[in-house]
Amino acid sequence: MKQLLISLGFLCLITSCKKEAGEGGNSVIQGKILERTYTAFPTIYSDKAALEKDVYIIYGDDNTTFDDRTRTSFDGSFKFEFLRKGKYRIFVYSEDTVLTNFGKDVPIFIDAEIKKNRSEVTLPTVTTVNL
Repeated sequence: MKQLLISLGFLCLITSCKKEAGEGGNSVIQGKILERTYTAFPTIYSDKAALEKDVYIIYGDDNTTFDDRTRTSFDGSFKFEFLRKGKYRIFVYSEDTVLTNFGKDVPIFIDAEIKKNRSEVTLPTVTTVNL
């Protein structure tokens, strides 16, 4: 009986120390943002690296406010470092091309998950619109 209580106590201790998604780890989420600029919407455009564009991250999957922000580099790349295992949501703002919100900023979301320590998660390239 004593061993059972010790085992249950140890199990509770281990499960209560589980770390949530966020800072404090050794993993990376990275990606690249392109910016599509139209000169005669909707047919003529050019794609280039999005310079100094804000990129946001949400830790976990039940949060609606961002937890951290970074900016893209000269080549449109960004990186969030020192992350723990867990689910993340990355987003960047783009001008909307839908008639109801034409020209207004809307978020583009990308979900990511770090499944093991010391991981590098590379997201697909995101293209934002600049009208």
